[in-house]
Amino acid sequence: MREPPATIGMPVVDVDTPALLLDLDAFERNVARAAEAVRRAGARLRPHAKSHKSADIALRQVMAGAVGVCCQKVSEAEALVAGGVRDVLISNEIVGAGKLDRLARLAHEARISTCVDALPQVEALEQAATRAGVRLDTLVEVNVGGNRCGAEPGAATQALARRVADSPQLRFVGLQAYHGSAQHTRAVAERREKIARAAEWIRATRAGIVADGIPCDLVTGAGTGTFPLELASGAWDEVQPGSYIFMDADYGRDEFDDHWPPFEHSLFVWTTVMSRVEGARAVVDAGLKASAFDSGMPLVWQQHGLEYVNVSDEHGVLRVAPGARTPALGEKLLLVPGHCDPTVNLHDWFVGVRHGVVEALWPVSARGAIR
Repeated sequence: MREPPATIGMPVVDVDTPALLLDLDAFERNVARAAEAVRRAGARLRPHAKSHKSADIALRQVMAGAVGVCCQKVSEAEALVAGGVRDVLISNEIVGAGKLDRLARLAHEARISTCVDALPQVEALEQAATRAGVRLDTLVEVNVGGNRCGAEPGAATQALARRVADSPQLRFVGLQAYHGSAQHTRAVAERREKIARAAEWIRATRAGIVADGIPCDLVTGAGTGTFPLELASGAWDEVQPGSYIFMDADYGRDEFDDHWPPFEHSLFVWTTVMSRVEGARAVVDAGLKASAFDSGMPLVWQQHGLEYVNVSDEHGVLRVAPGARTPALGEKLLLVPGHCDPTVNLHDWFVGVRHGVVEALWPVSARGAIR
């Protein structure tokens, strides 16, 4: 890990660029608003740590009321546990003896759970649990419409639940039900329709498992774009939003109504103007290696007439609209990344800022943790 681009107490204008800035006031409001919304619904909050990959942030979410966090990779879980997080769901299927052995060993240090969607995964997980001398909490993932991972609702999921429940090395704790493709369906009405259909599948599948004599006390899932819908359905006991703490340009394109807390943009890429042509363009030092572009270009924050229009490895080109001010050479600007999760993975540090001053430096604990 490299040295941070700032020091505590430094004015934000002096922070070196590119840097990952976190508006602490907006971040804290986002954390509190989600926790309160889930508490009012009588459910549990398990935020997704793949968005921030930070033990410091995970612990703050737990202090605000979260029961734990989830992540996608064993290496992410290892970094979070090393940072003091005591309850981690790897909300993904883990394949490979080496990874499974690491997962099982980690269960000696914290409460670790993971997902399966096929019989060979169950058998391999059993073997790893036996080698490590642990009993692993296991969820069956259900395909609720995202068509990525997950056993099909109904009989296929019920059969896997029975297999897990019958295993002396595993403990069946419930269902993982995340509709990933619904998160950025722009219209609320369409997202509501998708989650309503998923809720029907979940209720029927859960009922079948219970009718087979297997307790099914947990259905977990949901994301920032849908979690109020899962809560309102009553079919989910726990929700897993992640991006709500930051919000990015892509989520900014979604339609939200009064069912969602008023989440704010809190995460920015801090960048410097390194070249300019008056009235035409400015070039900044934040390109492909400072921000993710899979969900589109970053937004130039609160700068009228500036649009990020082209990118290369180390450069971003801003178009200056007619009549707009061309930023000065050396001027620093805020960018709202298109997709917060992979943007975070490009940086070593969060630079937490309040009232124009650096207040916190938090390492991206699981940066590069992709195995």
